[in-house]
Amino acid sequence: MTRLTKMIATALVLTACAGTGTTTTGSQAAVEPTEAEAPTTTGAAATTTAPFELPSNLRVVTQNWETDFTTSSIDLTELQVGIRTLDPRDAIPPIDDPSFETVAEADEWLEDDEPGLLVDVEDARRFYPIRILHRHEIVNDQFGDVPVAVTYCPLCNTGIAFDRRVDGNVLRMGVSGLLRNSDLVMWDDATQSLWQQITGEAIVGDLTGTRLEPLSSAIVRWADFRDNNPDSEVLGRDQGFGIAYGQNPYVGYSSRNAPIGGFFTAELDERFPALERVVAVGTEEATTGYPFSIISEKRVVNDEVGGVPVAIFWGAPATTDALDSFQVADGQAIGTGVAFDPIVDGQRLTFESPDVDVFVDTETASTWTLQGLAVDGPLSGSELELLPHRNEFWFAFAAFFPDAEVHEG
Repeated sequence: MTRLTKMIATALVLTACAGTGTTTTGSQAAVEPTEAEAPTTTGAAATTTAPFELPSNLRVVTQNWETDFTTSSIDLTELQVGIRTLDPRDAIPPIDDPSFETVAEADEWLEDDEPGLLVDVEDARRFYPIRILHRHEIVNDQFGDVPVAVTYCPLCNTGIAFDRRVDGNVLRMGVSGLLRNSDLVMWDDATQSLWQQITGEAIVGDLTGTRLEPLSSAIVRWADFRDNNPDSEVLGRDQGFGIAYGQNPYVGYSSRNAPIGGFFTAELDERFPALERVVAVGTEEATTGYPFSIISEKRVVNDEVGGVPVAIFWGAPATTDALDSFQVADGQAIGTGVAFDPIVDGQRLTFESPDVDVFVDTETASTWTLQGLAVDGPLSGSELELLPHRNEFWFAFAAFFPDAEVHEG
């Protein structure tokens, strides 16, 4: 067994998808999925025919759940168990009462190049360090009147923020302990429906077919956030769990040539390396992926996704890989890919990048930063709107969006 394999195995014992910071033993150890019995389903949100029987790998861990498994939009055999316990829900504990620090306070313990999820809601911006999201995967937060679920799945590197209101009800989202195509499956405590994190869609239970609204977010470098948002808030390092945040439970994971087999059973799309990162932009009409290997050469991409204008900015490879080294801050440099709405004051801008981390629009010759702020020229002081997008691994993008367009330069 290689050192990498040993580290991955150890991490799986400790966590279902990332880690809780506490050691689990016996019935709480993570397991490889077993052969399961397939239910009979029809339609997009089908109801199974009698007699209904859960796949064998789900029976024990879900016996106390009130989830309506007879209603789903997926083949239930696609669900894999991440943690074996009598009830794995929230064995990885979400943060339900988050505490925050000022940018100046957080700068005392965050390294310049380490990544975090920037969330932008109603002109308020917050930074959620990946070193903390590793251990909790979900933060149930509030931006003014907007209840927000900030989510991150380490196995897919998928960070997304959602409005957690459905039909006027505010849902508390949790970690179900189940995975599908290696991606986090969430649950809500109101209907106990199961939700696919990467799509924001309820896939099992009463709310099957319902989608959470994605909010503007991006995985960015701490120094870039700090310098552009000095008065914002940062998810603090004391969340009441006694965890010394900073260690990566999946040492070397992003250097693998494939995801962990037991949690990903689909066929790999070999057009790009399985664990290459992709900027994924989705609209109501379409989804397009922009692989890091392509956009890193061009530095900026002007495009449309489903008829919606987008601009993809590439930042120099300074942002560290949170799934590489034992300490998150020590990871290899991988870069940053961010998606913006290029329309400012009714005018669509076209961008070029004459130098690293420098972006200039051809319409006004204004200069823009990687965070979409105009710092020179006629539009100085203007800011591009951050679009909802993701930075997941290629294997996850291809599995969940098999018909999506892929920008290949």
